[in-house]
Amino acid sequence: MAFRDAALRYGRGNWKAQQGRLLQLYAQGGATVSVRVDPGLHREIHSFGGHDVELCMNCGNCTAVCPLSEESGTSFPRRIIHLLQVGRADKLAQTADPWLCYYCGECSESCPRNANPGETMMATRRYLTARYDWTGLAGLFYKSAAAEIMALVLVGLFVVALFLVFHGPVVTSHVELNRFAPVRWVEFGDLVMAAVLTFFLLTNASRMAWNFMGGSQLLKISPLVYLQQIPTFLVHFFTQKRWRRCGSERSKRRWLTHLVLVSGYLSMLTLVLVLLRWFQTDEIHPFYHPQRLWGYYATGALLYATVDFMISRWRKAEPIHRFSEASDWIFLIMLFLTALTGIIMHAARIAGLPVATYVTYVIHLAVAVPMLVVEVPFGKWAHLFYRPLAIYLKSVKEAAATRAREAPAAAVEA
Repeated sequence: MAFRDAALRYGRGNWKAQQGRLLQLYAQGGATVSVRVDPGLHREIHSFGGHDVELCMNCGNCTAVCPLSEESGTSFPRRIIHLLQVGRADKLAQTADPWLCYYCGECSESCPRNANPGETMMATRRYLTARYDWTGLAGLFYKSAAAEIMALVLVGLFVVALFLVFHGPVVTSHVELNRFAPVRWVEFGDLVMAAVLTFFLLTNASRMAWNFMGGSQLLKISPLVYLQQIPTFLVHFFTQKRWRRCGSERSKRRWLTHLVLVSGYLSMLTLVLVLLRWFQTDEIHPFYHPQRLWGYYATGALLYATVDFMISRWRKAEPIHRFSEASDWIFLIMLFLTALTGIIMHAARIAGLPVATYVTYVIHLAVAVPMLVVEVPFGKWAHLFYRPLAIYLKSVKEAAATRAREAPAAAVEA
């Protein structure tokens, strides 16, 4: 603790001296190259959960033990910690390195200073998510659990209010869910919500791409290169396969559980956004019907994975779950409650309990809609999109560089 306090005092009291030395490093041939630094960046990272940045002395041990450092092609994760310490927020936004980390925990477990570089990388991803977001809501929600919970509650109350005003006939003699909540209107609401969330997510992602690709430089790359690398994005979005290269059996098990969670989430999203008219029906199909089996799989996957992750976070048994922010818990709890209320509503419908079905249906949507509205563009969910996007943009950069090197040789041969 004494080391930590000393590092904090040094970071706060001697920043100007650090900044001056940084500028002298860039002096060549008598000329000084100015660089933009953010003296408060290390304190900003504190608010996103990176509490031990100042403890790192750049020994390089984390890079030596990281299974992905050689593949990443940089001194990873040491370089990111260095950028945080010297306040290079601009450089931080231009690198994919924070998104290439899957938090296997090898670096944190072997750090001689207990600087927890794995958690610093996690905090950096939260910081970047907030930086990409032009609304400012992501930063607000990450820094204030009360604000995030309030947003979830307000959206949930809005959903309840919609049903109180616009619900259909309440048939109590038997279950008629599609009269109480006409599927065409629910489907319309789903599509509107999907369009709004896609707008926020893609506009934030465009800010990420603009920073990462060097601003207008992204327009100088052939559209063909972007198209050729799309499979890279899709593979990493659906599989997160680089996680398996972290090496340890523990990491591979975590990857598999995460894959189950993503498959359950995407299954449920497909059922309610694309196949809602097939999925929300008053007809009770046999247990073995694809509609029910697919829904059971999605629910089981979400419940299993969220409970597993919550238990691990509670026990703090693994490095990836040793430190938890409020946003981590809120995301898992909302996913768990979405799946739980959905299966309870389904059980009430199968049992022929009309009032219970209608009430739990409203409760289910009052949980699921806020989870999507708040978490997809502004919360924990966003990393599912930003990570494969970073890998995709990195591959675009590398492919464009390769084409640029090969072009002169091809011209000479011609």
